Amino acid sequence: MARDRKLSADERILWGKVARSTRPMPGKAGALTELDAFLAEAEAAAEREQEKRTPATPTPLQPTAPSMAKPSAGVHHPLEKPVKRKIAKGRLALEARIDLHGLVQSEAHTILLDFLIRAHERSMRHVLVITGKGSSMGSDGALKRAVPLWFSKPEFRYLISSYESAAQHHGGEGALYIRLSRRHGERP
Repeated sequence: MARDRKLSADERILWGKVARSTRPMPGKAGALTELDAFLAEAEAAAEREQEKRTPATPTPLQPTAPSMAKPSAGVHHPLEKPVKRKIAKGRLALEARIDLHGLVQSEAHTILLDFLIRAHERSMRHVLVITGKGSSMGSDGALKRAVPLWFSKPEFRYLISSYESAAQHHGGEGALYIRLSRRHGERP
């Protein structure tokens, strides 16, 4: 990497997440607070920019019927019942699986993103992500709660078509069936 190349806002945010997962060296805590301030400013600027790009929509006089409304980009729907049933019974294969047990959120985020990108590049459709239930040793299930929230973030949004809790023998509430979106130009 060229030394005079500046990091983009996204790269700085990602680096900030990595930096927050470590302990600062003695006497270097000030640099971390500067980074936190920059990241907060960058996130606020990104939100302002997003608001500028999103045009104000007039409120309709009559509500539209849900069947006529288009699904918005980035909103993931649950798997269809027949698809979930086929996966649970083994008639539709899970092409890959990843277990995130024992990982902190920053590690899990990076590993999960890499796993899903590779699966998407290989045109896989159904994968299993095991987050764990988070009920052991006083844990509150941080990954179980965080992973579905990550799916609405831009880096995951284009990869995932839908997801839902897995069947009991695949991990139940501690695992997710994920249907990956089709690659651009790929036929069904």
